[in-house]
Amino acid sequence: MERTSNRVALVTGGSGGIGRAVSERLARDGMAVAVHYAGNKGRADEVVAGIDAAGGRAKAVGGDIADERAMAEAFDAVEGAFGGVDVVVNTAGIMILGPLAEFDLADLDRTIRTNIRGTFVVNQLAAQRVRSGGAIVNFSSSVVKLALPTYAPYAATKSAVDAIGLILAKELRGRDITVNAVAPGPTATPLFLDGKDQETIDRMAHMNPLERLGMPEDIEEVVSLLAGPGRWINGQTLYVNGGMV
Repeated sequence: MERTSNRVALVTGGSGGIGRAVSERLARDGMAVAVHYAGNKGRADEVVAGIDAAGGRAKAVGGDIADERAMAEAFDAVEGAFGGVDVVVNTAGIMILGPLAEFDLADLDRTIRTNIRGTFVVNQLAAQRVRSGGAIVNFSSSVVKLALPTYAPYAATKSAVDAIGLILAKELRGRDITVNAVAPGPTATPLFLDGKDQETIDRMAHMNPLERLGMPEDIEEVVSLLAGPGRWINGQTLYVNGGMV
């Protein structure tokens, strides 16, 4: 596509689940894609190899998203390989569930570090590095509105993601850079499926009027819009959940 064929995207958490689908979609849209990983380089290399085999351009880059030095090096690597950064999609995150009254505070600290500090670090670097005409896309969650039991720590961090993006969109006035968040509902990825029995999965799949789980492909379509032609969408959280909320 003409609007995206010369653009460069960095996708954090780009080696698995929704991140992988987003990486592959942006490559099909014509972007050069940096597939970020935190610990599994082999999986990121698989995504890169698939993009390359399909005629796209991709590179694996590593780093802890909550470590500003590691992520600055990742941005440096993307700029060195492709000449700049136009789109940053921050899919990386963790989800640990449990009732608030019994929740392990060490797990809370881990969740905050990855989901809030990580989003802040990635957005801070994106604000400094993304070129004019670019886009920053964060990942929130529909559980912010659903208020499901056991999701309090995760939903709290995703509420912070919403706030970070809304404010950053205003702070980037005059730069022609959009900042939005995508808030998926239950989506068939390991992050959602792990630790859930079939009854729970089926119940949550029927919470929306379309009566199914989301698929990574459903989410990648929205990211493609925000990263490419959707220039008049800015400072928003888009709920992508089949009508659940």
